[in-house]
Amino acid sequence: MTDLIASGAESSEQFNVLAVPIGELIIGTVAFLIVFAVLGKLLLPRISKALDEREQAIEGGLKKAEEAKAESARLAAQNDDELAKAREEAATIRAAAQAERADIIEKARSEAQVAAAAVTAAAQAQIEQEKNKAGSDLQRNVGAIATDLAGRIVGEVLTDNATAQSVVDRFISELESASGSNGKA
Repeated sequence: MTDLIASGAESSEQFNVLAVPIGELIIGTVAFLIVFAVLGKLLLPRISKALDEREQAIEGGLKKAEEAKAESARLAAQNDDELAKAREEAATIRAAAQAERADIIEKARSEAQVAAAAVTAAAQAQIEQEKNKAGSDLQRNVGAIATDLAGRIVGEVLTDNATAQSVVDRFISELESASGSNGKA
């Protein structure tokens, strides 16, 4: 076993895994530089162009987004202004409607009062007419009854209407004056 370890120690001095032969290093480096140059000449401009286009597209999108945001804010402000105007107009319309309602109510109230006064006046006039009619009917009836009674008392029929009427009228006026003086005393 010791022979094996000793042979491994001797061979490790001659062969190093990490040691790269110089020829291969130079060929690898030259090949890398050629591939790098070809890629740099052919692909780098295309990659740079694609990155620039992408950057411009992103910037354009951001710019459009900012413009849309500004437009949205402008429209929102315009909407708010229009909404405030609409609210103000609605308040004005409500105030006008309430004033008109109050005018209509006042007109209706005054018309009702006028109609009530007209009905009251007509009723009082009718009552006065009926009172006068009842008074004249009563006076005629009292006159007829008085003439009839006077005829029975006298014993003859009083046929002269004009004389009978004057007697009845005088009698009623004497009664009214007597009752007027009694009512005053």
